[in-house]
Amino acid sequence: MSKRTLAYLVLKSAVLFLSLLCFYPLSATNPQKKEMKELNVKKVSLANVAVENVPALLDKEKVDFQSINTVNWKAFPYQPEVQFRIAHTDDAILVHYKVKEASVRAVATGDNGAVWEDACVEFFSVPAGDGIYYNVECNCVGTLLIGAGGGRSNREHAPQEVMDKVQRWSSLGRESFEERVGACNWELALVIPYSAFFKHQITSLDGKTVRANFYKCGDKLQTPHFLSWNPINLEKPNFHCPEFFGTLNFK
Repeated sequence: MSKRTLAYLVLKSAVLFLSLLCFYPLSATNPQKKEMKELNVKKVSLANVAVENVPALLDKEKVDFQSINTVNWKAFPYQPEVQFRIAHTDDAILVHYKVKEASVRAVATGDNGAVWEDACVEFFSVPAGDGIYYNVECNCVGTLLIGAGGGRSNREHAPQEVMDKVQRWSSLGRESFEERVGACNWELALVIPYSAFFKHQITSLDGKTVRANFYKCGDKLQTPHFLSWNPINLEKPNFHCPEFFGTLNFK
């Protein structure tokens, strides 16, 4: 084969390869990009509505539930039934969770304790778009943890005066208890004022886009599990990964 013929074949192969790339979806080379979820967040009025009536308010406003149903790690296959819905007001975010699972536990007795070891739901977000994300974690009786920072280590917890402003309602009451084994349905509603994002001065989320994820876990339940709304492509359970957050569009 002559050098000219070989050069022609190489050039032809290169042209064919580049042509195929034009028709090959970018999401195939980055499957996580394809799977990133997006949700529009409706604005509602909370005037004269107590936290225990947030579920009824969201029913009235026809705010739909979303599933937290992604099992990211084969070592933890258990998948309880978990849903959340979210809305916002002039000065707060409203979150309502519904859970059905095989056991519940609420051992953490004080705010900023190890609530993730209990039956726990979580909301992580980057409200200011500067890389600092907040983790709002709450067990099944409303015991809360709020942290802030740029990574998993050296998280700064919200002071108690900030925690006290987060309104909480649980269908299981507010008292702690040891694990109860057996099918259990429970609900949790939170009114999270913008002041809970204590590292920032947030006065409105109208028209803002916020990266976020929602989780369900229970590290010390009879059947540990780690579910997410948006998928996580990591080898081991880790919710502190903003690179896998989805998108919330606040209307």
